Amino acid sequence: MPTTPTAPETGPEPTATRPASTPSGDVPPMSPPGAASLAGAVPSAGAGAPAGAAADAGLPGVPAPAAELARVAASRADGALATAAPVRLDDVVPAPERVVPDPASDFTLSADAVLRVSPAGRDVAEQLAAWLRPATGFPLPVADAPEGGLPTLTLSPAALARSGEPDGTRLGDEGYRLDVTAGGVRITAATPAGLFHGAQTLRQLLPAPIESPTVVAARWAVPGGTIVDRPRFPYRSAMLDVARHFFAVEDVLRVVDHLARYKLNHLHLHLTDDQGWRIAVDSWPRLAEVGGATAVGGGQGGWYTHADYRRIVAYAARRHVTVVPEIDLPGHTNAALVAYPELAPGKIAPPPYTGTEVGFSYVDPADERTYDFVADVVGEVAALTPGPWLHLGGDEAFKVPADSYRTFVDRAQRLVAVTGKTVVGWHQLAPAEHVDGRVLQWWGTNGDDPETADAVRRGARLILSPGNRAYLDMKYAQDTPIGNDWAGLIDVRRAYEWDPATHVRGVPAEAVLGVEAPLWTESVTTIAEAEFMLFPRLPAVAELGWSPRETHDWPRFRSRLAGQGPRWTTAGITFHPSPEIPWPVTVPPQHRPTDRPGHDRTPLG
Repeated sequence: MPTTPTAPETGPEPTATRPASTPSGDVPPMSPPGAASLAGAVPSAGAGAPAGAAADAGLPGVPAPAAELARVAASRADGALATAAPVRLDDVVPAPERVVPDPASDFTLSADAVLRVSPAGRDVAEQLAAWLRPATGFPLPVADAPEGGLPTLTLSPAALARSGEPDGTRLGDEGYRLDVTAGGVRITAATPAGLFHGAQTLRQLLPAPIESPTVVAARWAVPGGTIVDRPRFPYRSAMLDVARHFFAVEDVLRVVDHLARYKLNHLHLHLTDDQGWRIAVDSWPRLAEVGGATAVGGGQGGWYTHADYRRIVAYAARRHVTVVPEIDLPGHTNAALVAYPELAPGKIAPPPYTGTEVGFSYVDPADERTYDFVADVVGEVAALTPGPWLHLGGDEAFKVPADSYRTFVDRAQRLVAVTGKTVVGWHQLAPAEHVDGRVLQWWGTNGDDPETADAVRRGARLILSPGNRAYLDMKYAQDTPIGNDWAGLIDVRRAYEWDPATHVRGVPAEAVLGVEAPLWTESVTTIAEAEFMLFPRLPAVAELGWSPRETHDWPRFRSRLAGQGPRWTTAGITFHPSPEIPWPVTVPPQHRPTDRPGHDRTPLG
């Protein structure tokens, strides 16, 4: 977890409160039990979305609010967009499990297209329509699926039948099947989450101009064939550190959109640290009012009200992303101690901290008042969080004696369990008593970790976030203008070429819950800088979490990733044009992330 360790390892609500190629083969056609479709024409009123969900409100002929964000990039690229290179069925990121192209069956989206859907899939259909309307200018109404007829957007009411599925298995909670014929596109899934992932794949199968916030004259062709797809790991995540530098609600919503685009299904929010406390706690109000007033470098602080946090959680849930809140304990607590000196071992308030060192602060593990504090905080945060997880932190408590640390963690884990949540913690929690379902997040740089392997033997599961592979705050190269390098330099290839299932010795693949890419923010101050560090490495980690191991192939991945560049440029997403990737000529030259004109924090939808 740490971003600056003592020694490198080897191996319309208020927005924020501020103080003052895959294997192929025959896939037979399928007749799913439920049906609906994309083909016919009536104007639609668009999607109903939470306030701030910019692209969700797109209507025919009306630029989405994201237009301001992308206007400069789109105007530069308009000439090339209309003649964008055609997309192949196997160009998708992350790579699908199975792709069977049929070049004779391409589908062209036209102005009279209709999205027909069964009731359980209506919200996904509304989101898909909102993504496609701005660039196409088509009405794309969403209608109920009639009985019979050719379905093009389908949600089945139960898991798919065995026929046609790889190895006779089912798609599960997040899998989908996408069939493209000359007559339409059909997405079939067992759940809305699976349907949503299929809709994101369809979005990538349209030409790159589909990301434009204004109308583009283009042929909207979708390559013919069939994709059958499902995730390798159930937990696929990125983390945003909002404690070192605060990010407003709109920034967080924009990050949610980035995760959803690449089929990541969890957002871990690092809400508390030495430099700032970012979530309001009614029973301990000074945590936010005092502890939230600072940030690294003396920058402006801030915190989320309960309404802010609920808005983030609801926005993410609509995109099938689960928010995982982290309250870092017993260390990384200077902001809390400034607010409530009674929690400090010496009962004296420390000065506010705006530096980047770690390991010096901790709550008093010998005082019962500390456990009242923990119970109140995790209880309130748990009540605000519908997802199953609550992250306790637990790392870098260097000043706490080992016995006291273990006693504290044992009690804190039980306090989380009382709320009904499953405990997640950094792998320093490994020696502590096991509680049912416990998950350790491993951030080491050397895969030989006997303590973590022992915790797994006692029942723990792992989320893999190796610091020298998945930490997105690490610099790409020595001259990267922002970022850290304590875990080494992480270019795209290094972020891609490792296997979560075998990375920690002595940990069987079945104990690996998934993978997460953390973004710590000591040097990251704006959403543009965050995007610069996320892209293009975030899709690399997303592919490790989603795609079958046999599809992982660096030469093919770098080719598929290159095709994402024009999409990011068109959407106004800042990214680092890594020299490892054969970007098309439409991708702009490398720039400092703060130099991008017209960049704002509008969510993309």
